[in-house]
Amino acid sequence: MAVSELYSKSARVWLPDPEEVWRSAELTRAFTPGDQVLSLRLEDGSVLEHRIDLKSNRLPPLRNPNLLVGENDLTALSYLHEPAVLHNLKVRFTDSKLIYTYCGIVLVAINPYSSLPIYEADIIHAYSGQTLGDMDPHIFAVAEEAYKNMARDERNQSVIVSGESGAGKTVSAKYVMRYFATVSRSSVQANVEDKVLASNPIMEAIGNAKTTRNDNSSRFGKYIEIGFDKKNRIIGAMMKTYLLEKSRVVFQPLGERNYHILYQLCASSHLPEFKDFKLSCADDYLCTNQGQCLAIEGVDDAADMTETRRALTLLGFSDSDQMSLFRILAAILHFSNVEVKAQSADSSSITPDQHHLAMFCELMGVAYQDMAYWLCHRKLRTATETFVKTLSKVSAVNGRDALAKHIYAKLFGWIVDSINRTLKFAATRRCFIGILDIYGFETFDVNSFEQFCINYANEKLQQQFNLHVFKLEQEEYMKEEIPWSLIDFSDNEPCIRLIEARMGVLDLLDEECRMPKGSDDTWVQKLYTTLLKQNVHFDKPRLSNTAFIIHHFADKVEYQCDGFLEKNKDTVNEEHINVLKMSKFDLLVMLLEEQETDTNSTSSTSKRCRQGPASKVHKKTVGLQFRQSLTLLMDMLNATTPHYVRCIKPNDQKAPFTLEPMRTVQQLRSCGVLETIRISAAGYPSRWTYQEFFKRYGVLVRQKDVQTNFNQTCKTALEKLIEDRDKYQFGRTKIFFRAGQVAYLEDLRSEKLRLACVSIQKTLRCWLARKKYLRMRRSAVVLQKHVRAQQACRFVRLLRWTNAAVVIQKNVRMWAGRRAYQRERSAAVTIQGCFRSYKARQSYYKLLYEQKTVVIQSWVRGWLARKRHQRYLAAVVLLQSCVRRLGARRELKRLRAEARSVEHFKKLNVGMENKIMQLQRRIDQQVRKASVRQSALEKTQAAEQKRLRGAELDALTKAHRIPSLLEQLASLHRELDAVGREKEEQARAHQEHTLKVRPHPTHTHYKSQAALETNRQLEKELLEERAHYQSLLSEHLQLEERHGDLQDKMNRSSAVRCLYAVLTFTHDVTRAAVDMPVLLKLQRKVKELEEEKRSLFGQLNRREEAEQEKSKVGWTTRTCESYFRGGSQRQELESENKRLKQDLGSLRKSLTDDSGPLAPPKPGSMPYNVLLEQLDCSNEELEMRKEEVLLLRSHMVRQTAFKHKLHTLNEDGELWLAYEGLKETNRVLEGLLQDQGRAHQQEVQEVRRELLGVKEESGRQQQLLAQSLLLPKEAQVEACLQHEITRLANENLDLMERQEGQDKTVRVLKQQLKSYAERLEEFEGNSSRWPVQSTVSQIGIPVNITRKEKVFQGMLEYKEGDESMLLKNLVVDLTPRSVAVSSLPWLPAYIIFMCIRYADHINDEERVSTLLNSTIISIKGVIKRRGKDFETVSFWLANAGRFLHCLRQYSGDEDFTKHNTPRQNEHCLTNFELSGYQQVFGDLVIQIYQQLIKCTQDQLLPLIVAGMLEHETAQGVLGSMPASQRKRGASVAEEADAVTVETILQQLSLFHGAMRQHDMDQELVRQAVRQLFHFICAVTLNHLLLRKDMCSWGKGLQIRYKAWQLEEWLMEKELSDCGAKEALEPLVQAAQLLQINKKTPADAQAICAMCSALTAPQIVKVLNLYTPVIEFEERVSPTFIATIQDLLRDRSEPTTLMMDVKSVFPISIPFVPSLVVMDAIQIPASLHLGFLTRV
Repeated sequence: MAVSELYSKSARVWLPDPEEVWRSAELTRAFTPGDQVLSLRLEDGSVLEHRIDLKSNRLPPLRNPNLLVGENDLTALSYLHEPAVLHNLKVRFTDSKLIYTYCGIVLVAINPYSSLPIYEADIIHAYSGQTLGDMDPHIFAVAEEAYKNMARDERNQSVIVSGESGAGKTVSAKYVMRYFATVSRSSVQANVEDKVLASNPIMEAIGNAKTTRNDNSSRFGKYIEIGFDKKNRIIGAMMKTYLLEKSRVVFQPLGERNYHILYQLCASSHLPEFKDFKLSCADDYLCTNQGQCLAIEGVDDAADMTETRRALTLLGFSDSDQMSLFRILAAILHFSNVEVKAQSADSSSITPDQHHLAMFCELMGVAYQDMAYWLCHRKLRTATETFVKTLSKVSAVNGRDALAKHIYAKLFGWIVDSINRTLKFAATRRCFIGILDIYGFETFDVNSFEQFCINYANEKLQQQFNLHVFKLEQEEYMKEEIPWSLIDFSDNEPCIRLIEARMGVLDLLDEECRMPKGSDDTWVQKLYTTLLKQNVHFDKPRLSNTAFIIHHFADKVEYQCDGFLEKNKDTVNEEHINVLKMSKFDLLVMLLEEQETDTNSTSSTSKRCRQGPASKVHKKTVGLQFRQSLTLLMDMLNATTPHYVRCIKPNDQKAPFTLEPMRTVQQLRSCGVLETIRISAAGYPSRWTYQEFFKRYGVLVRQKDVQTNFNQTCKTALEKLIEDRDKYQFGRTKIFFRAGQVAYLEDLRSEKLRLACVSIQKTLRCWLARKKYLRMRRSAVVLQKHVRAQQACRFVRLLRWTNAAVVIQKNVRMWAGRRAYQRERSAAVTIQGCFRSYKARQSYYKLLYEQKTVVIQSWVRGWLARKRHQRYLAAVVLLQSCVRRLGARRELKRLRAEARSVEHFKKLNVGMENKIMQLQRRIDQQVRKASVRQSALEKTQAAEQKRLRGAELDALTKAHRIPSLLEQLASLHRELDAVGREKEEQARAHQEHTLKVRPHPTHTHYKSQAALETNRQLEKELLEERAHYQSLLSEHLQLEERHGDLQDKMNRSSAVRCLYAVLTFTHDVTRAAVDMPVLLKLQRKVKELEEEKRSLFGQLNRREEAEQEKSKVGWTTRTCESYFRGGSQRQELESENKRLKQDLGSLRKSLTDDSGPLAPPKPGSMPYNVLLEQLDCSNEELEMRKEEVLLLRSHMVRQTAFKHKLHTLNEDGELWLAYEGLKETNRVLEGLLQDQGRAHQQEVQEVRRELLGVKEESGRQQQLLAQSLLLPKEAQVEACLQHEITRLANENLDLMERQEGQDKTVRVLKQQLKSYAERLEEFEGNSSRWPVQSTVSQIGIPVNITRKEKVFQGMLEYKEGDESMLLKNLVVDLTPRSVAVSSLPWLPAYIIFMCIRYADHINDEERVSTLLNSTIISIKGVIKRRGKDFETVSFWLANAGRFLHCLRQYSGDEDFTKHNTPRQNEHCLTNFELSGYQQVFGDLVIQIYQQLIKCTQDQLLPLIVAGMLEHETAQGVLGSMPASQRKRGASVAEEADAVTVETILQQLSLFHGAMRQHDMDQELVRQAVRQLFHFICAVTLNHLLLRKDMCSWGKGLQIRYKAWQLEEWLMEKELSDCGAKEALEPLVQAAQLLQINKKTPADAQAICAMCSALTAPQIVKVLNLYTPVIEFEERVSPTFIATIQDLLRDRSEPTTLMMDVKSVFPISIPFVPSLVVMDAIQIPASLHLGFLTRV
């Protein structure tokens, strides 16, 4: 691309300017190679001729297109140079009021000198979880990137905040810490985050001071490590400090202050606790009044002192420690006023009556004489002697100041160490994030040792920054697999070697400090001699011999050498320290001991390092200490992933949103931002994904070149658009461009669009001309049409007359011809009819004669054939009867022989039955023994439980605060009810008053308005009270959850303690009596019993199988025998039956007789169990006898019938009757055999299950034995006892369950026995009257018996203690989908209420309260465990609401019962009034509703931003984004995986469908939808306010379209009037604000009238963020924004920027009656509620 193409006419360039640094100009004539002058026009209209340097031939830098101005990332600019960076920052800062801008990996933060609403908790939550670059630049985005990388990569991170004094470093670091504390906050360790944040006011008080550049300047560097655990929660912190400015303690320049804590102490000197310090105002002390600046505008030192003391208390500083700290500070204040008088040139003295020195000695606890003496004297030591030397006044004052600095530095270090001890890591630290708040590059008129160390540290940090930026740049190229070469960048390693290398500045300074007579002048001369000609970065000033110049990476700095040696030595008079060591002040002594410890450690290290007896111990210099700590800091930073924040001070006047170009450029050069730009510009700074490039510049591609593959299409297009292949590179996922290429492509695109606009204009004008021509042509055609129509009408009239004449002639001729034809046709038809009738009569007569002859012949032949057949049939029947009679007689003989052998089998069966009964009794005895053992174990357990209850009561007494909270909540409920009743009375009185008073017609309108206003006010107050009540309810629910968690913890701890006590007690009791052999014998005994049990079961099974085999033959023979000899056996069975009846009667009598001596035994006793066993045996025997009786009776009936009809049957009839009897018998036998087979299979399965259980238990015991043998003896006994206790407890539980089952079985059997007895009596009484004929007929014909339908009362009977089982099956284990699909969605609510009705019916108050409280607890437990499952929450919200409606509907209140049917009114509660529980269940509904909203919001949150903002519904030129307005993260996702607004609508439809499926109240559904739409609006609008790339005209159009889709969904679901549409109004107005004109004052008026749902800060923020996407749009001018602000100043609405995402509308629960009748509800078997009985 030629230079002439870039520097064409109208191209804009930047020119250097001494005041504004750079000025913009426009070329009036195109540049051609060889020109020496550029013709330019400045922005003010003046013309300028700019000469080009012929040597360098460097042209002025080009200006970026307006479309790229104001970018979020400076590296995304097409032209990367200093003026482009400065202009972009100026536009963002002054015009858009944006203080943060990205520059690659660096965040540039400009101090606004004004408070901005961009640091609230809502902003923090908005940036949480976002990728860097997704939203506008912010300090929270950098903090989130560090936090996310730490959590994802498990790698330590660091945030480096740098900048000069007043740039906002401390505030930025504070916001980073606040972000971490907010994002990682947890309920368990919330105090840790508060402590970390509380360290800021303390460090600001003792380490910050006012300077000429900053009111709160940090005079030290600090590095804070914030530790995180495995769950990414803060567990502690550690602070390291660097280079405290100690000289400020004793000296402050004009206009500056000392450290804040001294002024805070003076401002609080009037407090009682500070009276002993005898302090006055800060103007009275030398160390605080030298700068003549005692106060800071807008700062209250007394209030800051209160905040400092609060932070000290929070961080664990006791009151005594705080007073000791303030005592030392007060001593320093007094010490600074100590006056030294000169006696001579070499001697000085202190008067004995100095008040301030006396106060210093009193506070420090030292002797006045000693301190006064050694302040003016010094002890000198030589190799042979020690002598005292007097000091001059200057030396004495310097010694006083050195001691004050030393004490303050030690106190500073002690405070930092104490904070670190408080913030130490409470658990294992997984990772940490370090925050480095360090001074930036400094250059003043007079630079000393502090500036030298600061600039040295910045050199090291800049070197690390350059290497990191270079590394990231090269990694990006390697990842994209593009060819790259090493990028040259300015390495400041020579400057660093100049300072820290051997024979460098610091090394020479330390060497000079070790010289006996070393001075600053001699040190400077050494520097000149050693470094002046050897290092280009070192220079000497022309007019000074006491200064030197170092060329740093940012600028050259001249340092004055005065004081370098003294500050590097940092020496204190040893005698001063000795005097202080004699103090009685503990804290002071501890500080000095720490110094001695440090000195001793240094001495020991030096002795180890240096050999020889004459080696002298030297204290570490300040420079050496700083170099070592800086080395450790750099090592730590290199081991972490750094994140950079560069703070810029825009002006020195602290004016808000004012940027001075010269000051800003100096800081940009010094902080490394321009170096980042230079490194980026040296490579390929502009980077586009293929899809983004095609979307933006697809208009430059011809249609035939477009392919399905975006990559290939982009490659083909770029090869044609840019000829120089070196200007771009193709990566794997991105295209890399050199600097300026994007601007060139933008020019091509603009030209293409301009030509397209010209083509559109041409086509439009052609269309207008053609439209005019067609209109004229249509007019001429209309005229011609009318003329021709008149001529055509006349011609048509002529044709019509001619046609009429022809038609008349045609009809007359047709009539005449038709008449002649009809006469001829009638005559021919008459002749044909007569002839055809004659022929038909002849044929009929002939056929009739032939038919009669054939009939006679057929009758005769048939009669002859029948006679012959009857003769043959009689002969055949006679032969068959003879043969059949012979076969029947043979069969009868065979059957009689078989019947005689049946008796033998009967005897065998009788013996087998006796054996079975014996086995059954033996099994029963074993069961009784087990029950006896169980009762003994139960007694033992009862005693143990009684002892454990005492421990449980002790644990429960610790929760004594919960009742008080509940009482407070109850009082609040009562107050709320009283307020509600008062409002209802007022409303009722108001209605009565309006009904009584008839207003005059002239005043009706005004009174109605007043009444409406009153009603609105009452409704508003009611909504406020409701919201307040629901907020109190939510707090109460949180307290309940917390109480439940604490209760669970106490229960678990008490359970653990109880179990430990049981084990200890058992171990103590059995240690002496139980040993291992006895235990092994017991185990062997158990095994033998189990084997015996299995053998008995096996014998029983074998006998049952043999019995079944025998019964197959026995039943057949017995039936045949009974067929002929059943009379005697029937009599025996009947007598046996009578005997059993008598026994049953006596048994009943004994059971019912309670007054006699033989009273019935109590349930559970031994006689009672024996009676139950006998009853079971009697029932079984009765069933068997009854079956035999019925079978024999059926046989006797058939036998009687056979004898009765024997004389009337022939042989064939006898055989048929026998055959039918055998078939009936076989059917009965088959049925019995099948029943016995099924019963046997069930018993076999049960035995097998028991056998498997025994095997598993045996295996566990063997495993336990094997493990216990490996343990010591005591551990073996303890382990075995634990196992035995567990096994016995399980067996007891099993036995209890079996006993309960047996009790139920006994009750059922008693009922069956009673019914069988009644039926048997009826059967025997009616059997004597039944005739044989009817018996046979009844056996042959089945009769259907119908049962009368029972009338139910809509109640469910349950037993006391079944509440837990009911709620477990109905609430805890219930799945919503099974109930909602198979039956009523409200079925659980109805079932529980029917149980409540039963408890109310029997007047059992305890059951009612128990069931209601258990229901509430169970539902809360389900919501707590499965609160993230929307179906579960929706299901129980519907059921809880329905249960509340049931309590209201059946309460008996007339307001509710008027909606019931008469049948429903019969089901109202009769004994209890449950209005209190109505309030409780109302609160439960509110709690579940809030959980429902939280669940839906969690599922919608990941979809809202992507679907409502990021996805482009209508893609095109207007919707495309420029180069910088794209994400800096990964490439754009595929369209198939993109989240759209349809995805959100599908999720909403799922929510709505689930709520409708669960039949939730319509009003609750409407309120939930309204809340969700408010959430969607709030999230979308908050992200819109934080994303500059989303504020454009096209994006507003798309947001409005998506909002319309949401409104259409509301109409489809019939929810338009639920308030959800109004909830979207802020978002809709924001979209309209992006689309409306924003130029004139009328537009400003229209915007203020339109945006009624937006706050003033939101409107201004959207206007500031508005960014043109295409060239035809314009930015919003600052004048227009100022006009908007003036118009919005009178608004009385809240001035918040972000919408409250967590805001929840107050809900109402209106009464909805149900038409379902309780007695019509059926309980499905799938709920397993068989223990409930319908009543």
